[in-house]
Amino acid sequence: MHFKSRGIALVLSSLVLASHAAADEAAVIVSASRFDETDPRVPANISVITREDIRSTPAFDLPAVLRTAAGVDVRSLYGSLGLDAAVDLRGFGETAASNTLILLDGQRLNPVDMGSVSWSAIPLDGIRRIEIIRGAGTVLYGDRASGGVINIVTDKSGRPRAAVAATIGSFGHRGLDAHGAAGNDRGYFNVFAHHAESDGWRRNSQQDQQTLSGRAGIYLGAGEAFVDWAAYQDSSGLPGYLASAAYRSDPRMSTTPADWQKRDGTRLRPGVKLALTDALMLEAEASAEREDQHAKYASFGSLSDRARETLSLTPRLRWRHGLGSLGSETVLGLDYYDGDVDADYSTAPRQTAAQTSAAVYFQNTTGLTEAWALTLGGRSQRMEQEAHQDAYAPWFSPAVDGNATRRRNAWDVGISYSGRGWRAYGKFGTTFRFPNTDELFGFDPILFVPVFAGNLKPQHGGIGEVGGSIDLGTVQGRVSLYRMQLKDEIGYDGALGANVNFDPTRRQGLETELDWRIAERLRTRLAYAWTDAEFRSGPYDGRRVPLVPRDKATLQLTWDAGQAGSYSAVANYVGARRYSGDFSNVRGTLAGYATLDFQAAWKLKPLTVTARLLNAFDRRYSPYAGYSPWIADRYYYPADGRSFHLSARYDFK
Repeated sequence: MHFKSRGIALVLSSLVLASHAAADEAAVIVSASRFDETDPRVPANISVITREDIRSTPAFDLPAVLRTAAGVDVRSLYGSLGLDAAVDLRGFGETAASNTLILLDGQRLNPVDMGSVSWSAIPLDGIRRIEIIRGAGTVLYGDRASGGVINIVTDKSGRPRAAVAATIGSFGHRGLDAHGAAGNDRGYFNVFAHHAESDGWRRNSQQDQQTLSGRAGIYLGAGEAFVDWAAYQDSSGLPGYLASAAYRSDPRMSTTPADWQKRDGTRLRPGVKLALTDALMLEAEASAEREDQHAKYASFGSLSDRARETLSLTPRLRWRHGLGSLGSETVLGLDYYDGDVDADYSTAPRQTAAQTSAAVYFQNTTGLTEAWALTLGGRSQRMEQEAHQDAYAPWFSPAVDGNATRRRNAWDVGISYSGRGWRAYGKFGTTFRFPNTDELFGFDPILFVPVFAGNLKPQHGGIGEVGGSIDLGTVQGRVSLYRMQLKDEIGYDGALGANVNFDPTRRQGLETELDWRIAERLRTRLAYAWTDAEFRSGPYDGRRVPLVPRDKATLQLTWDAGQAGSYSAVANYVGARRYSGDFSNVRGTLAGYATLDFQAAWKLKPLTVTARLLNAFDRRYSPYAGYSPWIADRYYYPADGRSFHLSARYDFK
């Protein structure tokens, strides 16, 4: 499939993809405008994973739930708890974590460095829905949203309830979850507790995670004041990569049997929602987060300690003002983030980095008619960054010091049409990304000394998108078509041993989802994405971006048999990819794979028993693999083999 450059000009007259959801959550999309909206008319490719979808999916970690959506690729290095999982929207491969923005109730979870999202801080029982907005979310959310935005919306209701659940499973898996909530006309609270641990499928792949989180609020007329909080801890062994021969002969072995890591963190987020007038709504949050990481790399005789702190302030206004006789509303907001990283190593100099980001943005949606709506948006963001590394020794290299201030703007325009049983949209806009704090540290390949990578330019480009959806009652279909062209894309080039700005790249693709209620109690969902991610000039011209599958598909079948239980099966297929670091595409392809998972649940009120069989055919595959010139071989991080898990949940009346 090819796109002509002129095709983007057709964006404003083509068909659209709008959101889908089930039952009571069908039309609530927080991320679409950073406010709760019923039937938002912004032009966006949005999917919603509801609480019921989560419960019917055979998974017990959040990244595994996300991979069932169209075009969402998930890669984890170790273990079944998803502690280090990277989520990729629209084909960014190695830099997925820096181009897919993860939000919790609208607040970013991506750290300022290259660290992974702390998934253990988000227990599944606490999620109300997950919103997936594919395509650049830069205007509303800024830096690191080029591939899209995933917003995890937690349960904030004060409906009285309480439950406890226990899980056991293969490879020593053990879990315990509990939650409770209460409220009245003055306020509410809820609290969630989570614990899980596993001995691991591979040797030295043991994992554990603990989380305590909650929310409390008091009602202020039509608004509220609230505070969200969380404390979490996780740890895991680091079994290392496997070279080709070891991967073929014994994928459960460990090459680094004494390496391990652990981290713990806290998050506190007070906020307010106030209706200032009938037409003006204020929402604002302040957030303070801290995470400490510790690791022992016995294989290298090294220890590391890293501390990361982030402060943020995110006020915004929604103004329903009208535009003459037309209905119109505008969102105006300010995003302020301040982050610091302090990393200390036993075998390398200490590194510190800091960044401060400030941005203003707006988004206006005007109903031109009852069917047509026009959306315009813009953002201006300023990023200040500095980095320091102590000297190894005066005779080897001096200390590294540097700072940079960068500014980027983004805008988008789109139009949507809502017909009877169908919707359509087209949009075009721009996106950008600044280097993260780890990418500020570079290396001089001539002098062989570390340097400040102050010459790294911000990544930037444009995206055009069209799509459509149709609702025939028992059948709902959605499709979108996009093209993104980037300049100065930021990534690591192993051939140069440094973070660089690549030559221009292009991503284009097709995403489609189909929901079919075959019978009253039987439904199926098909999600498919075709992704073409390539370099379009320079030494890698025409080469595919590593780790990006051209084809990805998920098929899910769910049957509610009433008193006889509910049953679901999920088949997941990920196509072949180029190996990590193989920008020249000369190392062959990492084989695609297909897995099949099953779940059965029986409601024996007040008890619910759930059984899960994951990777039912015990398929051997590697979500992540690369080629290393240092070992002159490919290396693999194999996924877990077949496993069985049994859970029992008790709901208190």
